[in-house]
Amino acid sequence: MIARYGSGGRWEQAYGYSRAVRAGDRVVTAGCTATVGGVVQWVGDPGAQTLTAFRIALDALAEAGASIEDVVRTRMYVTDTAHAEPVGLAHGELFAEVRPATTLVVVAALLHPDMLVEVEVEALARPEGEAP
Repeated sequence: MIARYGSGGRWEQAYGYSRAVRAGDRVVTAGCTATVGGVVQWVGDPGAQTLTAFRIALDALAEAGASIEDVVRTRMYVTDTAHAEPVGLAHGELFAEVRPATTLVVVAALLHPDMLVEVEVEALARPEGEAP
């Protein structure tokens, strides 16, 4: 069974993708940025953008039946090597106990020039009723 979850973001419908997809026990998110209501938040602050982007991804996981404890992999894309430290520290703030496999990649640009980081999350969801 495959279930798709949307957040109502402006690009989801236009570009034809879901915020999260659950296939069996596997849940993956689309790339998430610090865009809320169509506006990039925390302009110039890669750490705060990272926290916001991961919270958006984690909310999508929760809708699909997974929690932060179920996360097995994260990916972070930054637009400047100088952002690696604040982005990595923000990741550590959220995932210090979970310690998923992760990747941090520097890219030329993201969709909007104010976006400094984009993140993706993968989780293995637990059956309903099973405690983490």
